[in-house]
Amino acid sequence: MKIYVVGLGPGSVEQMTGQALAAMEESDVLAGYDVYIDLVREKFSHKRLLSTPMRREEERCRLAIEEALKGNTVSMICSGDAGVYGMAGLMYQVAQEYPPVEIEVISGVTAACSGAALLGAPLIHDFAVISLSDLLTPLEKIFRRVEAAAAADFVLCIYNPSSKKRGDYLRQACDIVLAHRGPKTVAGIVRNIGRKEESAQVTTLGQLRDTQVDMFTTVFIGNSQTKVIGGKMVTPRGYKNEQQ
Repeated sequence: MKIYVVGLGPGSVEQMTGQALAAMEESDVLAGYDVYIDLVREKFSHKRLLSTPMRREEERCRLAIEEALKGNTVSMICSGDAGVYGMAGLMYQVAQEYPPVEIEVISGVTAACSGAALLGAPLIHDFAVISLSDLLTPLEKIFRRVEAAAAADFVLCIYNPSSKKRGDYLRQACDIVLAHRGPKTVAGIVRNIGRKEESAQVTTLGQLRDTQVDMFTTVFIGNSQTKVIGGKMVTPRGYKNEQQ
């Protein structure tokens, strides 16, 4: 009776870790959000595949636990890293209501890392990762976190920057950052990481404010030292040589 909580990385098989692939191969059942199951359906068509729509995370965990209690080895799959806005925490929480089941978290490449690689090297110094989704966190608290990170001169990596219901959240976040940094601050936009429509764009904070993005976009805002080198977004490793 075992559950792997597996981070798939960006989504393509080439970007999954060997450990993630091995865990899924060992499993009898793969469970996950519809979109993520579709990413592995072809490679693991010989496995039993269970999926639920968006916002049914707890139900997904219960399905996985119930399968494990039947004696199956189960992989609960997530995009990116299972412990970064993933299913690992919820799986541990829900599992408390059931007889003991072994849970092992398998790390993956989160969008902060895969997106940063496409842009260049924006996360070389201290950075903060903040999601603008207010589904589970009050918007006021999210913007307080943006304010604190901006004031502390962190590079910002922003997940879930926009959706149909949250069309202006990124603009509001940029306005908060603009109170601490100039409009020419280097920024980056990465879309559809690891998929056919993948794209990466280096821009400025001022331009980012008025850019249309979606849930498949990850946004990066540089600190006061971030610069463009050879068309890439690069943050120096420290401030000691900031004049060089």
